Amino acid sequence: MRYFFMPTLALSNTVSYYCLEKAGLDTVTNFPPIRVFGTVGFIIAMWTISFAGLELSNMQLYIAAGASLLLSLYSLTMPKIPTANKKQKQGWISMLGLNAFVLFKKPKMAVFFLFAMLLGAVLQITNTFGNPFLHDFGLDPTFADSLVVKYPSILLSVSQMAEVLFILAIPFFLKRYGIKTVMLVSMIAWTLRFGLFAFGDPSPFGTVLLLLSMIVYGCAFDFFNISGAIFVEQEVSKDIRASAQGLFMTMVNGVGAYVGAILSGMVVDYYTIDGVKDWHTIWLIFAAYTLILAIIFQFTFHYKHQPDKMKDLEITH
Repeated sequence: MRYFFMPTLALSNTVSYYCLEKAGLDTVTNFPPIRVFGTVGFIIAMWTISFAGLELSNMQLYIAAGASLLLSLYSLTMPKIPTANKKQKQGWISMLGLNAFVLFKKPKMAVFFLFAMLLGAVLQITNTFGNPFLHDFGLDPTFADSLVVKYPSILLSVSQMAEVLFILAIPFFLKRYGIKTVMLVSMIAWTLRFGLFAFGDPSPFGTVLLLLSMIVYGCAFDFFNISGAIFVEQEVSKDIRASAQGLFMTMVNGVGAYVGAILSGMVVDYYTIDGVKDWHTIWLIFAAYTLILAIIFQFTFHYKHQPDKMKDLEITH
């Protein structure tokens, strides 16, 4: 079901960009404050499930299914967005959304989508193992009654709270420093995220490290996912905008998520002995992975930031 849902994220971005453009607004400046409400909804969902004691119950799946049905009804109220010029005949490639693959002919975009996939693997790692990692502290009698073990989703929701702040900071950083620097900051933040996990625990000092890990997650996620979507929007022509957003989301939450699930699962299984996971080593391996990505990205992604172009975009919109 995941692979049916994920493309809708790209569609929602496309609808947002179209509506902003139609209203004469700048996507770099005005999209992040709108996108932040998605994060607020994420926080509300996590707190609801955690305080209801449903973190380890399948009841949360029924709640998610009901919310999805309501959301599907709401989607019928969305404005109609033209997908192509009616006077132009669409071929099968365009109708299937495959025309965005032409972007791979541009070295800059090819490298960007490759790293989008590799960072998508990182996102899958933290989504899959963040909660089990915190729950496993309950195996230690010293931490069994700690708040970290009892309400791990509440702690994890601090990541989404941090997202709210970093989302609103995206226009400033993207306009001033450009997509390359912003994505490099994201990769360094991912390294810190995993490194702090490696040394964090429910002890007083360890809890501070866990909290710091949650805070840097906001930067890691937003400066990659949301900035990346805005970058794609600005770099492609309008006739393939929806397809390009779909391709970006496919690389991140499709191919990247699959690769991340398989490879990270192998790492976790390798460092699991008699059901006990060596989380310290596991997180350090993931931190090393993101650090290596940052170094390679610095030397392979050739992009010259033009602040004046960003200003011009804001004026013309």
